[in-house]
Amino acid sequence: MKFPLTILVALATTLTGTTLEKLSFDEMVGKSTQIVRGRISLSNVRQHGAIYYSHYTVQVSEQYKGPSVKMIDVVLPGGTIGRSQQTFSGVPVFPASTDLVLFLWTSKAGLTHIIGLTQGVFKVSKDAAGQTIFSRESIREGLIDGRTGRPAADDGMRFTATEFTARVGRGAAK
Repeated sequence: MKFPLTILVALATTLTGTTLEKLSFDEMVGKSTQIVRGRISLSNVRQHGAIYYSHYTVQVSEQYKGPSVKMIDVVLPGGTIGRSQQTFSGVPVFPASTDLVLFLWTSKAGLTHIIGLTQGVFKVSKDAAGQTIFSRESIREGLIDGRTGRPAADDGMRFTATEFTARVGRGAAK
């Protein structure tokens, strides 16, 4: 599929300046169709309409919300096909073999996305006492307050596994 250069330039300009609404933890829980813990690996890149999507396979080890699955296909905008590449700000990068918790939603087209891009990705680690910790670093750019439309600050999030599970349970029950 070929597009006129003016359309590609306009599309690239629009997409690289991504601005996301800042979401609270409870908003992410409420908007998610699934919340899973697992290891993620790149499967392939495919074009859907004018957008490239990187498809990732998630080997699910824990399910916090949604239907029980062992594996799930998750997409992120951007990727490389042949000599053509699309990139988008706010898209998380997944280091190999990283244990993650993902807040997911499935579109009408059947593609499963991460809620709020980097906002919906928590790394899993252990603290000095051996407790499992779910955390997300602060996001420094591209967030707006949904009520005011103004730039919003983000301080990141950090929970023990027990706190995380309890908060998801309360949020999913609403």
